[in-house]
Amino acid sequence: MTHHAVLFDLDGTLANTLDDLADATNWVLAQLGLPTHPTDSYRHKVGDGAGTLMRRALPADRQDLFETALPMMRQRYQAHLFDKTRLYDGVPELLDELVRRRVRIAVLSNKPHPATIEVVKFLLGRWAFDAVRGVMENGTLKPNPAGAIAIADELGIPPDRWLYVGDTNVDIKTANAAGMFAVGVLWGFRDAEELTAAGAKALIREPRELLSLLE
Repeated sequence: MTHHAVLFDLDGTLANTLDDLADATNWVLAQLGLPTHPTDSYRHKVGDGAGTLMRRALPADRQDLFETALPMMRQRYQAHLFDKTRLYDGVPELLDELVRRRVRIAVLSNKPHPATIEVVKFLLGRWAFDAVRGVMENGTLKPNPAGAIAIADELGIPPDRWLYVGDTNVDIKTANAAGMFAVGVLWGFRDAEELTAAGAKALIREPRELLSLLE
């Protein structure tokens, strides 16, 4: 089947946001007099939304600080979105080629919607995405497929004509639940084993490999 559109996850797929997410969370922990975590350990804390990230970062016996910590982290992160965040190598070239081929492109993130819009505008502003969606106030998070299905409906392209590209089990589960072709990327925050176990239909090692899956 020919695929007409690509739905991208953002963090760990298009942009390496790990350092800025880790820095913002560690800043909050330090402010609260709690131990911080090595940046690399955040690979397994991010991906399920800000609330889950904060719960995973807080010590098990200090979950009572969650309501204080979460707004602090969101505010700190929003103020430092681009300190270290960069696009992954090969992503600009891939997007250039997708636009050249007139493939429809969209972004679906578990980031809050305002931060998603800001990151896409700042880092990805030279490409015209057909839809960009983060988590709305009281909205659903991936792996709930509602956001993915809404984007497909909005663009009038059936889910089975989409490649869904992401770096975590959450993305793969979302793709499968939405009826999209699940592509796992190996340059992101998680490994091949996790992506395969979650039901990835294909794994790619660098961005340009996605082009062969369009045919």
